[in-house]
Amino acid sequence: MINRRTLFAAVSATALLATTSFGLAQDKVYIPLVSKGFQHQFWQAVKAGADKAAAEFGVEVTFEGPDTEAQVDKQMDMLSAALAKNPTAIGFAALDSQAAIPLLRQAQEKGIPVVAFDSGVDSDIPVATATTDNLAAAGLAADKMAELIGGSGKVALVVHDQTSRTGIDRRDGFVNRMKESHPNIEIVDIQYGAGDQLQSTEITKAMLTAHPDMKGIFGANEGSAIGVLNAIKETGRSEVVVIGYDSGAAQKAAIMDGSMAGAITQNPVGIGYETVKAALMASKGEAVPKLIDTGFFWYDKTNMDSPEIAAVLYD
Repeated sequence: MINRRTLFAAVSATALLATTSFGLAQDKVYIPLVSKGFQHQFWQAVKAGADKAAAEFGVEVTFEGPDTEAQVDKQMDMLSAALAKNPTAIGFAALDSQAAIPLLRQAQEKGIPVVAFDSGVDSDIPVATATTDNLAAAGLAADKMAELIGGSGKVALVVHDQTSRTGIDRRDGFVNRMKESHPNIEIVDIQYGAGDQLQSTEITKAMLTAHPDMKGIFGANEGSAIGVLNAIKETGRSEVVVIGYDSGAAQKAAIMDGSMAGAITQNPVGIGYETVKAALMASKGEAVPKLIDTGFFWYDKTNMDSPEIAAVLYD
């Protein structure tokens, strides 16, 4: 027969353990990152940076995104689910710069700091945005294109979307720089392929057919650029200058074999790291910069092996 005093002690110990465990769970800093996708190596590199920060600062981080960058509704579901867990802070890379605003407003009302990464939103709700200056980076791509095609001729763009901040800024950065600095270059088409290689391939093939005198094409993200490359190979139009954006094994190989002239690389590991760092700081009430510029670089066959460039390239 169990002694009452022993039973009381056992129950008290169990209650104390439960309270302690609950307290530890409550004290754990949890920062979910809702990304634009998982299908590109770029996002894997962002995740690596977030994981690095999580280990350094002793916080729990999760990283997820929809299967494709066209699935805005799925991303909204992921964001809603993340907020339902009442995280310490949240990182968010918007597929649509306006669609998420009602959910982000809920986060703000709950006192959950939001840090935008890679692609911002049309709102002042995020306490910070860790991103590349995409306008400037795409402007550099335009300058390189102008140089490579001799300052005149027809060019086109294949962009991942016209709803995210990155899609809009990379398109506008390229187009505006051409208008301002290279008036003898004509932009004959801009198409959107959702960052999908197959879709971007078909779009590019149609553009090449419509413009047989095309001199160059800018692919505004990894999937877009690979789609452009595939179309060039399938149509035998190797004279067309291709400039890409981001890194990845396929683009690096294309630059080395000459089928791609060069590309803009971001600093995806830095984006992931700075997002978690800023989210943690904001959750403690510490001041964070409204814009965290993580930098960009032009790379081609001549500088891919330099320490500065190699550090921000990824497979």
